[in-house]
Amino acid sequence: MPIDPSKQKVEVTIYTDGACSGNPGPGGWGAILCYKNHQKEISGGELATTNNRMELMAAIRALECLKSSCTIKLYTDSVYLKNGMNIWLKNWKKKNWIGSNKKKVLNRDLWQRLDELNSEYDIEWLWVAGHSGNPGNDRADELARAAIPDQNDGN
Repeated sequence: MPIDPSKQKVEVTIYTDGACSGNPGPGGWGAILCYKNHQKEISGGELATTNNRMELMAAIRALECLKSSCTIKLYTDSVYLKNGMNIWLKNWKKKNWIGSNKKKVLNRDLWQRLDELNSEYDIEWLWVAGHSGNPGNDRADELARAAIPDQNDGN
């Protein structure tokens, strides 16, 4: 029996990265969404943030761009993001957002938003070594660095 293409899920590949000038300090995030031969690049920044928040924000903003049901391969060079989504999140929620260190989970607001988005899509959270020549990761890094606001001009 032939496969009906209208029944197949769209597959999207996403590359994300975050960057900070000082940690904490001004930071930026970047993401690339790839579907077939199409790419969309997005980025943004904040004056006072951390690298981990920018890593999470890149994934959030990329997922918020999606308009329909799809299967996603999301690549990050952040072990924090990958392990958070693949390993830690389930236990954090069970323990009322207390980590294994017996302290409140940092960036809970962003983890909760990622959890919501994760429930809306079929996402495979994958790690790629940063600065290793992966074109998608390298470009996401460029976007994140370029989005870091200049502390002197308020952007």
